[in-house]
Amino acid sequence: MDVQDIISSGLLELYAAGLASEEEQKQVAYWVKQYPEVAAELDAIQSSIEMYAHEKAVEPGSHVKEKIFAAINEAASLKTTLTESNVNEQAKIIPFKNSWKWIAAASIVLLLGSAAMNMVYYTKYDTASKDLKETKEQLAAVEQKNIEAKPWADVVHDPNSTPVSLKETGETPGATAKIFWMKNTGEVMIDASNLPDAPAGMQYQFWGIVDSKPVDGGLIITNDKGKKFLMQKMKSFGRAEAFAISLEKAGGNTTPTKVVSMGKII
Repeated sequence: MDVQDIISSGLLELYAAGLASEEEQKQVAYWVKQYPEVAAELDAIQSSIEMYAHEKAVEPGSHVKEKIFAAINEAASLKTTLTESNVNEQAKIIPFKNSWKWIAAASIVLLLGSAAMNMVYYTKYDTASKDLKETKEQLAAVEQKNIEAKPWADVVHDPNSTPVSLKETGETPGATAKIFWMKNTGEVMIDASNLPDAPAGMQYQFWGIVDSKPVDGGLIITNDKGKKFLMQKMKSFGRAEAFAISLEKAGGNTTPTKVVSMGKII
């Protein structure tokens, strides 16, 4: 926990109000020794409490003090005998002449304690609100990924979909891809996310092998703003024997010059 977290935790206010547990008191004492900023903040809080107590102190009316003193004097007039270890000792009752001041002080402490607890609960509420916001953002991101992946999942599970794995030819290590050819429509979807990034000034191009001749199937997008492109629709092929990918100069070529992967329709 860094200094700012300590200051905003609410424990310093509890400590100053005398409401911290024994463990929390030890923790605050340790922080005060370790961090000058924490010590300064605690001093400021204690000064504020003292100032608040002075500003809000209320002098009780004379009739209130008279009633309190009368009750104290009445209690002081009673005598109680305590028996302990066969020794009788008369209980001593000490009247507090300034009890009304202690009552007023106790009221102030309770008020400050309530303020400190409110601050603690507000801090916890604020933290919970931030956690909830982060959770909602993460959930929204997951939902967005599901939306993006749904068309790909629909293609994979379509009964008319024929998967074709394109394996590397040795020209470019790791140049593999997978396509799904729709027998009923001739549409072709490609997952080229496993293709290595093309060198500067180069681009991958897709081909359909029809009657043993390559037919241009379009240029392949391997990433979108730095992110791997999940799925791309290529040109349709009513029929084909195989499919291939070549590495060409940016903009493509009329015929493949460097075939990096190929796969036959089984």
